Amino acid sequence: MNKTMSVEEIVGSLESGMTIGIGGWGSRRKPMALVRAIHRSQLTDLTIVSYGGADVGLLCAAGKVRKVVAPFVTLDSIPLEPHFRAARQSGAVEFAEYDEGMFMFGLLAAAHRLPFLPTRAGLGSDVMRVNPGLRTVRSPYDDAEELVAVPALTLDVALLHMDRADTRGNGQYLGVDPYMDDLFAKAAARCYVSCERLVDPGKLEGPPQTLLVSRMHVTGVVETPNGGHFTDCGPDRSRDEAFQRHYAASAADPQAWAAFTERFLSGDEAAYQEAVRRWREEEAR
Repeated sequence: MNKTMSVEEIVGSLESGMTIGIGGWGSRRKPMALVRAIHRSQLTDLTIVSYGGADVGLLCAAGKVRKVVAPFVTLDSIPLEPHFRAARQSGAVEFAEYDEGMFMFGLLAAAHRLPFLPTRAGLGSDVMRVNPGLRTVRSPYDDAEELVAVPALTLDVALLHMDRADTRGNGQYLGVDPYMDDLFAKAAARCYVSCERLVDPGKLEGPPQTLLVSRMHVTGVVETPNGGHFTDCGPDRSRDEAFQRHYAASAADPQAWAAFTERFLSGDEAAYQEAVRRWREEEAR
């Protein structure tokens, strides 16, 4: 029942060409330690399904991504993720756009092993124009209403970041919003959870409704303290806005980005955390 793994073991189990769902929302509670490990791996040709943020941008910057499926890719306080914007403007990645509600229904359809789910979300919007792969379906009942048929967003793998988890794979959020992480877990053939702190079974504390991810959906779990950096992982840590600005500013210039990559992304996770600590000390002087 012990599902503890290392970051390297999790990423080593992935394959090029996979469809990978990444939990969190924008620049909030992203499994960035796992994303950074993918960044330094040999993986490529990935389809990333995400309420996107720096997870999408960082992997686009590394040339790992063939296609992005998302309702948005944002850093929240910075409206548009800069690496994703550059990848789209250059045509380096495909993009399938959904609205937030349609995206949720796609995950829900996959979670229930359905080919699609009908919804009113997206009707009358430009999403139907910019995503020509979407179809409509008519209700078979007396109302005969036309609805959007959102296809299942079936995932090979889901990567999530929780505030707490136990060694059996149960995942707990302690922040203000669960996002859609439980749907990502259920929509995937395999799910891996990183967490701020790992505890023994029976040691998760707090209201039962915060137990968001069940061990029955989790293949492996890893403790990654500050592993969501620089995204918001409240209540433990808020978003590192200063570092996020540094990330975004570096993305605007190839030489600055090469220096950023060398300093922060050329080593393992421990090296990243140490480099961030040193950068923070320099900025405080």
